[in-house]
Amino acid sequence: MILYSESSAVVSWLLGESTAEGVRRLMGDSELVVASELTLVECDRVLIRAASSEVLSEADAADRRARLAAAAVHWNLLKLDDEVLERARRPFPLEPIRTLDALHLASALVARAALPDLAILSLDERVRANGERLGFRVAPD
Repeated sequence: MILYSESSAVVSWLLGESTAEGVRRLMGDSELVVASELTLVECDRVLIRAASSEVLSEADAADRRARLAAAAVHWNLLKLDDEVLERARRPFPLEPIRTLDALHLASALVARAALPDLAILSLDERVRANGERLGFRVAPD
């Protein structure tokens, strides 16, 4: 499987949430993982917030940041280029949708032009529902 990994899934894996093992397995078993640079920014912001609010210690946050960096070197990272930004500015099948979600969906659409079998890995119901309406396979099932 070729996956576009959206932030909600990656955050779940980083924080060890109940869905983390399934997300880790899907990403690890994938032929290719594609993500937006936005995913890295969002994940880093989650770790900064968790350390600032003392949900995680600074050491735990640093460890998870290192795990993210180690995983991301194996991903194909998409830039937020003009094509992605332009698509994100247009409507999606199920509105309203948040700005960052629109950027993820636009990134997946742009990536699908080169990778027709691309599936979206997301735990966010709005992203999942829009992904399905846009013709993506959505994981986890």
